[in-house]
Amino acid sequence: MSTFFKATRVDEVPPGRMKRVDIGPRRILLANVSGRFYAVDDGCTHEDASLSSGALRGEWVKCPLHGSRFNVRTGEVVEEPATESLATYPVRIEADEVWIGTPS
Repeated sequence: MSTFFKATRVDEVPPGRMKRVDIGPRRILLANVSGRFYAVDDGCTHEDASLSSGALRGEWVKCPLHGSRFNVRTGEVVEEPATESLATYPVRIEADEVWIGTPS
């Protein structure tokens, strides 16, 4: 079960952009891919660099440190050196707000 927290307004993360959101101790990357929002851990699983400082191309985010790439829809590693997937979080839109669910 997830508890949802308001992360941001929809218009603050336009398509093709991303934003780091801190929910308690969690650093979460919120990405807008063609109008759909996805949330994954913000820390690269290879060296814990902030993925929100990287580049978003389609549904892939590239780590700014060593170039690992991850699919923001699934959290899966697309390109090494990372080998461990990212945690994903449910996202819902209510009116003009983006809400992210974290484990209760």
